[in-house]
Amino acid sequence: MFANTLVDNTVWTLRNAAKKSKAPIWKDLERRISGPRSNRSEVNLGTLAQVTKANEIVMVPGKLLGTGSLGHKLTVCAFSISEPAARKVGVAGGKVITLEDLIKKYPEGKGVRIIG
Repeated sequence: MFANTLVDNTVWTLRNAAKKSKAPIWKDLERRISGPRSNRSEVNLGTLAQVTKANEIVMVPGKLLGTGSLGHKLTVCAFSISEPAARKVGVAGGKVITLEDLIKKYPEGKGVRIIG
């Protein structure tokens, strides 16, 4: 069996954040990402546009795909993101941030929504 260092590093980062801040959101994300890959969600940008409001902070514990369009500004963090999705988030005035930046900026997880 091959080790997936990206998953291992992400789980480790989330586990440390959960211990440090005692915020349940990081433990929930750790559980979602550490499970089988087939259980990780794939969310289209169009779906994200429908279920979010402007200026929200969103975490996708799977892959964000570029199908659809985004008409408002979002801060997005995803386990994986396609190039078209990242480009469209930027065009809409939003930004894509890393998990480390998300944890650093929102250590308690306040205001962060998990989509997917």
